[in-house]
Amino acid sequence: MTTAPAFTGAAAEFEPLRPKLMRLAYRMLGSVADAEDVVQEAFIRWMRTERAEVRWPEAFLRRTVTRLCLDQLKSARHQRETYVGPWLPEPLVEEDEADDVTLPLMMALERLSPLERAAFLLHDVFGLQFEEVAAEIERDPAACRQLAARAREHVREARPRFKVEKQRGLEIAEAFFQASRSGDMKALGAMLSADVTAHADGGGKRAAATEPALGYQAVMTQYAVVAAWLKDNPSKLIRYGFINGLPGFVTLEVDGELQTTALDIEDGKIAAIYVMRNPDKLRHLHLGFRPGI
Repeated sequence: MTTAPAFTGAAAEFEPLRPKLMRLAYRMLGSVADAEDVVQEAFIRWMRTERAEVRWPEAFLRRTVTRLCLDQLKSARHQRETYVGPWLPEPLVEEDEADDVTLPLMMALERLSPLERAAFLLHDVFGLQFEEVAAEIERDPAACRQLAARAREHVREARPRFKVEKQRGLEIAEAFFQASRSGDMKALGAMLSADVTAHADGGGKRAAATEPALGYQAVMTQYAVVAAWLKDNPSKLIRYGFINGLPGFVTLEVDGELQTTALDIEDGKIAAIYVMRNPDKLRHLHLGFRPGI
């Protein structure tokens, strides 16, 4: 049985590192709940470790979390193969833009192998040298370079070419909310790019399109239907903010569930719309908005 002093000592070393470990686990898995489970398992293993023999606790724990995530991805990938409709990562609602991994990039990461994903995140996002990455994922540095290079090529288009100024992004989010809820299709259409896409994740739990709407006309047609529905079933604005690094908003829908809408903006126009409706992925928001991971 772990004694109280031992538990206290383990926690004192672990807790300052928890936010970094959560950031890594969430970006690897795309799920807040799964990331929390992985980090908690890492803490349990940390308590069972001969900690006096660990020279660099942060490196040890990061390695533990990375390997747990790699194991988790194998089963998670299978689950997503049978997912109903488009898959989106769980939404994180923050006051400011994320400075590393946005929602489109997280979606692009889903197309990578687990090892490519780990190599890319550890090197390109978290700044580890390839020698350190090699120790994390048990591959030699040359192989890690190749993994990261392949990943970089796959996600190139998903990385933002330029950042939208914070206030401008929130202004566009507010204008989109007003137009989509009031049924002002002319105003809505003026905000969309010609090749705009719309993605809605209901997970089979709530009504949502089972395929993305691709192109201006398809998105306008979809939102005309949405506007007609909202006329008799209005949603309530909870707040504006940044959802996985993109400007957007959180609403309370007529069924009592939350919904998030995130907007990818390029050249002042909305290039993609991401709507989260799956209640399983919104549960953490019902518990109160948590700080960004």
